[in-house]
Amino acid sequence: MGFLNDPCLRRANLIFLYCCVLSSFIQSAVGVKSRHFKWDVEYMHWSPDGVEHIVMGINGQFPGPTIRARAGDTIHVELTNKLHTEGVVIHWHGIRQFGTPWADGTASISQCAINPGETFVSRFKVDKAGTYFYHGHYGMQRSAGLYGSLIVEVAEGEKEPFQYDGEFNLLLSDWWHKSAHEQEVDLSSQPIRWVGEPQTLLINGRGQYNCSLAARFSNSSVSLCKLRGNEQFAPQILHVHPNKTYRLRIASSTSLASLNLAIGNHKMVVVEADGNYVQPLTVDNLDIYSGESYSVLFTTDQEPSKNYWISVSVRGREPRTPQGLTILNYYPTTVSRLPPSPPPVAPRWDDYHYSRAFSNKILALEGSPKPPAKHDRRIILLNTQNLIDGYTKWAINNISLVLPSTPYLGSIRYNISKAFDRNIPPDHFGHDYDIMNPAPNNNSMYGSGVYMLNFNTTVDVILQNANMLKPNNSDIHPWHLHGHDFWVLGHGEGKFTEKDEEKFNLKNPPLRNTAVVFPYGWTALRFVADNPGAWAFHCHIEPHLHMGMGVVFAEGVEQVKKIPNQALACGLTKKMFMMKDEHN
Repeated sequence: MGFLNDPCLRRANLIFLYCCVLSSFIQSAVGVKSRHFKWDVEYMHWSPDGVEHIVMGINGQFPGPTIRARAGDTIHVELTNKLHTEGVVIHWHGIRQFGTPWADGTASISQCAINPGETFVSRFKVDKAGTYFYHGHYGMQRSAGLYGSLIVEVAEGEKEPFQYDGEFNLLLSDWWHKSAHEQEVDLSSQPIRWVGEPQTLLINGRGQYNCSLAARFSNSSVSLCKLRGNEQFAPQILHVHPNKTYRLRIASSTSLASLNLAIGNHKMVVVEADGNYVQPLTVDNLDIYSGESYSVLFTTDQEPSKNYWISVSVRGREPRTPQGLTILNYYPTTVSRLPPSPPPVAPRWDDYHYSRAFSNKILALEGSPKPPAKHDRRIILLNTQNLIDGYTKWAINNISLVLPSTPYLGSIRYNISKAFDRNIPPDHFGHDYDIMNPAPNNNSMYGSGVYMLNFNTTVDVILQNANMLKPNNSDIHPWHLHGHDFWVLGHGEGKFTEKDEEKFNLKNPPLRNTAVVFPYGWTALRFVADNPGAWAFHCHIEPHLHMGMGVVFAEGVEQVKKIPNQALACGLTKKMFMMKDEHN
């Protein structure tokens, strides 16, 4: 122990201690922190809706742990794959990953899948306050339950443009009793076996199957749920005090269902969408599509001797799944006293005029960034359902996306040829294509090409919807862009034409990372290609992406700094690094 008395070592230790204290002081002075998490991903038995099933959990939790941070913080997640037979990745939905494109968490695009037994460290900055979430992005692992919330509060010393007394967080999802693996096989079968409607809608991972909290208001034979309150599927009650204003953060990680959310007898004021402030909008209910997030404010100004329903209902598909329900509990009313009125009734499932009207009312808050006045490039993406070699697939401009074994980010950065299809996908589809009555299309093919975008240019994307293989049938598609926010310039019905550009909102369009294209309609988006990397842009409906409904954008990849070897340890990049090691 004599080394403790060595004066040189004492001096070195004092200098080291001083530097640590100074670093801590500087860090706390600006309010920026590094937040470290150690996660194990594994399968486990769980009862999300009262029926025991196998779910994907993190550290024994379902949904996964909630991450809370402040804008400017750096997140470190050390993720170990405890699955025995499959890889895993986690996408940080809505986090733009400036400077860390390899941490986006998209298998075969930004990184290699994490193999069983391996550990991968995702390190990234959360640069903007907002309501976000994370989820699996390998195969259909989101359908298996791999998701959780990510809440970013404003930086230390900053304030939101609205005030509230407390907040709650609702993560919405849907649930099947058929495993995600079986769903994948069904979707890849000939003929296709569609996954069908979910058995249950979950609120914070909890739902009730084959019973209802509101059974006495139903004409069906469904029974009242008999709960003690400590079951894994018992609803999480929202406890509130009268005459207060609360913030409700809502995010949808559903695999299929579009939803409508309402609080019985309470108005909601929408104030945030996808991590961006919007003009306050008072609504009775709100539509929320897979991949979207909102913050709403509500005031507890109703009769305090009652409890009230919070409901989520299916939109855009004929509902075959019961409402998801939980309770808004007014203190000091007992939790066991169910609301005396029936749950809110959602708008008719196929009332798309209602849905468009709601989407068009979401506008950017004054002072928000405005879009460039003109675009440098326009890409029109037609989504169609096709048969390719007898298999039912989704295609974009006739190409059904198949991801390569080598991640795009590494193969483009290191100029590895033959890693993916070098033919650039088309920017548009044929002008004579009839979206209402498309002829059978025999030209669709599998592809892995990339849209190469010039760095710092302005790109318009027009999402064009069409009829499916089934006559008189067009679906809702929520599209999510990785690495960016985009301005939603407008929605329209029918086939997009140049004249529709006159309808674009360039004054106060909302910034989003997810936007919906309605049946037989179009949606116009604009973004600046200013984030070096390779980025997925895809329908956020899990089966649709699995069937090929997505594209990849790449921009400024040559500017990407060193990519961690772990993100490249597969495919042709793995061979490249093995050869380098042999020469060293």
